[in-house]
Amino acid sequence: MAEQPRGCPVIVRLMGEGQLDVADGELSSLNTLDSELESAIESGDETAFRAALRALLDNVRKVGKPLPADSLEPSELILPPADAHIDEVRAMLGDEGLIPD
Repeated sequence: MAEQPRGCPVIVRLMGEGQLDVADGELSSLNTLDSELESAIESGDETAFRAALRALLDNVRKVGKPLPADSLEPSELILPPADAHIDEVRAMLGDEGLIPD
């Protein structure tokens, strides 16, 4: 992810849903949820994976402000859809998870 000046919003794309404007200050809590998702993927626990993915996406929806549907802003973060398979999300993970520190 490109280095953002502190306090700048981050554009997050939820695949299949659209983009949300998330305040930089919210990334720490999202990163915690991302770590839980990574742990669930590493353990191969489908139930924990579903719960962690749902929690991450729900939190992004809660703290993010939806962008207009016709807006085409570049997304700094791209998150999988709620119905993504564990292997699809595993393939999306980088060295720092879905949400880099």
